Parts: sequence; structure tokens; C-alpha cells
Amino acid sequence: MVDASKISELSKIAKQMVADGKGILAADESMNTVGKRFSSINLENTEDNRRAFREMLLTSPGEGQYISGVILYDETIRQKTSSGKSFVEVLQSEGILPGIKVDQGLVDFGTAGEKVTKGLDGLGDRLKEYVALGARFCKWRSVITIGDATPTDDNIGQNAKDLAAYAKVCQENGLVPMVEPEILIEGDHTIEQAESASTKILTILFEELKNAGVAPEGTILKTSMVIAGKSSAKQSTPAEVAEATMRVFKKVLPTHLAGEAFLSGGQGDIQATENLNAINRMGEKPWPITFSYARALQDAATKTWMGKPENLQAAQKIFTHRAKMNSLASQGKYSSEMEKGFATSDGATATQD
Repeated sequence: MVDASKISELSKIAKQMVADGKGILAADESMNTVGKRFSSINLENTEDNRRAFREMLLTSPGEGQYISGVILYDETIRQKTSSGKSFVEVLQSEGILPGIKVDQGLVDFGTAGEKVTKGLDGLGDRLKEYVALGARFCKWRSVITIGDATPTDDNIGQNAKDLAAYAKVCQENGLVPMVEPEILIEGDHTIEQAESASTKILTILFEELKNAGVAPEGTILKTSMVIAGKSSAKQSTPAEVAEATMRVFKKVLPTHLAGEAFLSGGQGDIQATENLNAINRMGEKPWPITFSYARALQDAATKTWMGKPENLQAAQKIFTHRAKMNSLASQGKYSSEMEKGFATSDGATATQD
């Protein structure tokens, strides 16, 4: 077990991560993933362009009002802005907590096309270095697929054990673990199938976390909303997403969990905001529920930026707007009327009054 004084400090950090009206920016995409983003705007995937991209996001004026923490990639936590200030210092100056992705990607598991996540070997030593670089929390992502033969019990169990092992090492090193069992939105599964899978996955995860001695009050859950697959014949409304998600959470999550920060999981940026808003209008709940989005915060800004310095201010304005909209949604105060005049990730722009 982690000692009481350390748990107390972890709890303080975790509460800051899910503070009222704030969420977490996931800016931890691998070099390959950033390359895919850049290909959509015809930008070469170089270290300098990746640094400029992160700088566009992390120096957006006013983001500290809406963003409590940023998950960084190994390359990014070591980089500096064009003016020579480290990204960690930039975040700290805005009162934003630096975090770090510590898993090392996916590997095949079994014969059903499932995956597990690697990165436990040498994790403790890596975490000590990240603490020295300024990190206050970590993230580890596992991936679960809903299909005809998936998820299997073996895959759910192995991912849960690995997430628990990671979380324990994080807390022992004074870092708040974000545990991310992502249920992929790709596929034709129904919302009922997603609810059943989510219930089972989270039940087993929290059993493993308890068995490993992980303190829930110093842990942030980052999971998927309960939602039908993108190819499902019946798509989920915000009300359906909210009701199904809260049924699972009330059944499974420990009351002393520090909080939940949803991943967007391939939802459109407006869709992710509307669903988060609906969930937070479901009444009283024992844990804060907020966002930890990547694409749903970044895409519209990236498509405006295009890697061109002359587009920086406009791109940052769009990014800060999306952060503000999700801040409001995390309080159940969002309205689509607030989108007027701002671009969305599909290239559309709401009509200005």
C-alpha cells in the first residue's frame, strides 16, 4: 500500500485535475499519429513542425481558465518553445499540471485481433525521470474492441491487471495515474452492447486496482462514454449516452474515486461536447465528470493553423473556444447557441448572428 501522506498529496493533485469547470488536454499523440494529423493539412512530419504544433496548443491565451492539465508525449516534455521556454514551464506558469503518457503502445493478444499495452518493463525508472522533468500525473491506455467474439474475458483481465500494475507504480512514485480502458467506437455495436461491455470491463478493472492496493482517491479514470458504434444502424442521442453511461458508473465506480475524464474516442467535437453536457445534467453524483480530449479539442484549430505562422492567432482562438465549450459542458451549462461563428472539426462554421 502507498503510505497515507503520499495518498493525501496524490488526492490533492487529482482534485486539481478535475477541478470544477476544467478538463485535461490530451496532447500525447505519438510521432506516427501526429504524422497522420499533419498529412491531412499537407504538413511534413518533422521535429520542428511537431514542436510548433504543440506550441500552438500549449500557448493559447486563456486556456488556463479551462484546462487543468496536459498529457504530454516523451518528445514534448523535453522540448522548448521558439522563445526558449520549456513546455513544462509554460504550463506551470498558467497553473496547468504537466502529465505524461507512459505506455509504449499496443501489441497483439490472442487470436481474436485483440490488443494489450506494453511498457511495464523499466517503468519505475522512467517515472523517476519524468518526475524530475516536472510531471505530476501519468496516463496508460488500453484498447478494447466490441465485436462478434470480443471482448474476451482473457483480454479484459490482462488489460485490467496491467492498468493496475501501472497505477500502483505511479502512486509509489508520487504521480497520479490516469487509467484509460478505451472501448473503441469503431464498429456496428449497439449502445446496449457498449453498456454491457463497459460494465464488465470497469468492474474487473476496479477489482484489480483494489487488489493492487491502488488508492482510488488518488486515481483518475479516463474511459469511453457508453455509445453505439459509428457504424451502428441506430446512433445514440446525448440523452441515451448520458443515461447509459450513468447507469454503468453508479453501478461500478467507487464513491471515493477522484474523478472521471472522458476520452472523445473519435466523436466529432460538437458531439463530444453535447454528450458531456448531457451526462453532467443527470443530477448529483459522487465524482467530478469532465473531459480529457485530443481530437475533439484540437482538430478545428489544426485545420485552421495549417502549419502557417500567420494562422496562429486564429487557430488558438478556436482551440480556446473548444476548451471553453467543454468547460461549460463539464458543468452542464453548454448550449449549441454558443458555437455561432466558430469552426468545427468537419470544416463547417456555425452561422454568425
